[in-house]
Amino acid sequence: MSLESSIAFRYMRAKRKENFISLITVISIGGVGLGVAALIVVLAVLAGFESNLKDKFLGVTSHVVVMHLGGGLRDWPEVVEKVKTVPGVLTAEPFVYGQVLATGPSGPSGMMIKGIDPELAAREGQLSKINLRPGALELMMDPGEMEEPPLILGRELATLLNVYQYDLVRVISPFGRVTPLGARAPLTRDFQVAGTFHSGVYEYDSNMAYLSLAEARKLMAMEDEVSTVEIMVEDIYQADRIREEVLKVLNSRADEYWATDWMQRNLNLFSALKMEQAAMFVVLTLIIVVAAFNIISTLIMMVMEKTRDIAILKSMGATRRQIRRIFTLQGLTVGLIGAAGGLTLGVSLCLLLKEYKFIKLPENVYMMDSLPVEMRAVHIIATVLVTIAVSWLATIYPANQAARLDPVEALRYE
Repeated sequence: MSLESSIAFRYMRAKRKENFISLITVISIGGVGLGVAALIVVLAVLAGFESNLKDKFLGVTSHVVVMHLGGGLRDWPEVVEKVKTVPGVLTAEPFVYGQVLATGPSGPSGMMIKGIDPELAAREGQLSKINLRPGALELMMDPGEMEEPPLILGRELATLLNVYQYDLVRVISPFGRVTPLGARAPLTRDFQVAGTFHSGVYEYDSNMAYLSLAEARKLMAMEDEVSTVEIMVEDIYQADRIREEVLKVLNSRADEYWATDWMQRNLNLFSALKMEQAAMFVVLTLIIVVAAFNIISTLIMMVMEKTRDIAILKSMGATRRQIRRIFTLQGLTVGLIGAAGGLTLGVSLCLLLKEYKFIKLPENVYMMDSLPVEMRAVHIIATVLVTIAVSWLATIYPANQAARLDPVEALRYE
């Protein structure tokens, strides 16, 4: 251990007449620790919210969506085959979308239908990512003794319509048959509930219904067309690059296709979450800054208390750099002890929140039933580095004051 370190640690050990200074040192350590713990817990909760929302949204939406500029996709089998040649693409599925009116025992309700290929969905599609009622997808592939075509409702939508498995739902589509006068008459069809799904996203669970691609085409009067071809990719953070590659493959002859990725469709939401994380980091760092003022006051009083010792050390040949290092090490030690304690406390709280989930949330508001926690190494490292930097900055003034002390003036009245 160097001379500076030995003296710095010796000064931190309290003597009877220095109890007040030691109390302020303990308060400084506690303030730094609480600031670090609060920062770690809040950032972990915000990161958990972000990841939880991302997982839920990506569980019911595709990573990349391809559409035709002129409306429906007639050449969708060719589009699917071309898209699958792009590196990084896992699946490419055709879908039919449409807005209809559904009627159950509780009355009518607007509903978004999504036509899917049941066999493809069962093998590798999106429905594998949401909580389906057991046997629902099997009934879509093989209706068996069902009297009407099957459909799968969101759990909240089924509650709203007051229907259960095998109950009938009447669906009215505005895209019906063309009358002799050239107008479209609404088309009314009865469907039978094959089951329900629960994605965790209330907006989807209360509005979405799945049915077969063929039945969706009939309701939307799309014949051989589909609304979109939706793509799932290996790395969700490469979705924007894959979207560009897909457009290059499809637009080799003419600019007739366009595509969006999940980041574009949810840009405002996730940008707001990132901004909130940055804002909370700045706000909670102020707690550490406040604790740093305690470090400054502790060191200033320590310099005043140790004026005679400093003068003797300088008289014996200690340089200004050595004196400055003594008090810098003392302040950094306070910061490091506080950071270590806060890190231990913060990580422990995060682990308890993650394991026991004792803070419950209303699921219909937050789309999750408990406080989510996700600790990220970058957040922990940034918190510790900021704490060390603030603690070091807090030592600059007191250490310089000690280094500039004139030993002659200090010892004149001794």
